[in-house]
Amino acid sequence: MVMSLRSHRVGYDVRMPRVLLGMLCSLPLALAAQTYRSDEHSFRVVKVVEGLEQPWSLAFLPDGRMLVTEKAGRLRIIAQGQLDPKAVEGLPQTTVHGQGGLHDVVLHPQFEKNRLVYLAYAARGDDGVGTELARGRLVGHRLEDVQVLFKQTPKGRAGQHFGGRILFDRAGYVYLTLGERGERDRAQRPDDHAGSVIRLHDDGRVPKDNPFVGRAGWKPEKFTLGNRNMQGAALHPQTGMLWTHEHGPQGGDEVNVIRAGVNYGWPVITYGVNYGFGTKIGEGTHKHGMAQPLHYWVPSIAPSGMAFYTGDRFPRWKGDLFVGALRDQMVVRLKLEGEKVVREERLLKGVLGRIRDVRVGPDGLVYLLTDEAPGVLARLEPAS
Repeated sequence: MVMSLRSHRVGYDVRMPRVLLGMLCSLPLALAAQTYRSDEHSFRVVKVVEGLEQPWSLAFLPDGRMLVTEKAGRLRIIAQGQLDPKAVEGLPQTTVHGQGGLHDVVLHPQFEKNRLVYLAYAARGDDGVGTELARGRLVGHRLEDVQVLFKQTPKGRAGQHFGGRILFDRAGYVYLTLGERGERDRAQRPDDHAGSVIRLHDDGRVPKDNPFVGRAGWKPEKFTLGNRNMQGAALHPQTGMLWTHEHGPQGGDEVNVIRAGVNYGWPVITYGVNYGFGTKIGEGTHKHGMAQPLHYWVPSIAPSGMAFYTGDRFPRWKGDLFVGALRDQMVVRLKLEGEKVVREERLLKGVLGRIRDVRVGPDGLVYLLTDEAPGVLARLEPAS
């Protein structure tokens, strides 16, 4: 039974002994948490840890611990609900520049054998700052044998749109999302990594079947073009296809299914408009040879983090797509039929803060990171 400390709810004597009050205040968070209702399930929000500094991404280790990145360049360990005060050492040098910093953390699919951890981060070069991909072997509190697998070229001087999500597909290829660094036309340039999805072997080699390999003037690592700033990536549990979402400008946030060689249109077509002016960008919303989004938002929700629900704790959410939102501080649940969104539900608006990442844990619970300082790792648990 959950007891409230508000007298108008439970009608207790306001002279309740302080000892009993103290006992109630020390109830576990899982018991004290408020119940929320979605269309399909009732759930509680339980804070796992607090005190993170702008956390960006979360990965689950096989032994039950978790890895969390902080934008400032730290990789933290959470064990048994406690944040280890000692950060992981040996990380590649991260440059904090505007929106850029330490971004995603992902385990190699065969982590239990090779202990490899992959990181996406902003790094400085002669021509500015850009997104890079590195991997290292996790040994205790240290990354060893660190290798930089990919460096975005050219880099850039602007402070926005670094992308930074990593994902492995079922064949073992690794994908990295890159923003167009705030320079719109770069997303359509074949000789520029910006504004695209990158596809590599797990050791950084370029796959021979990448769509632009062997084409004069094209970066061979590119798998797509015409993307603005993708900060969510997830593998569809049935089809194995890579899905991403990306920020639009003022309106026009998109969900896309990623296919080899496809042009996703930015900045030639978009459902967004220019900030503050509301004027049209590019040529409108459609153009032959450029893909339409599977789903889009007007006005923007500022999406970040994305996961398909694949657990058993919320059976009626099975196969739904969960998207974190920085704007309106919420989680968006999308009900799907194939590659069509048939229902959208908005959850937890204003409850936790700006949601930076969404993950489904091996325990079947939904985990959320807030883009705050101090930031929070929370999870959604069934209320019953």
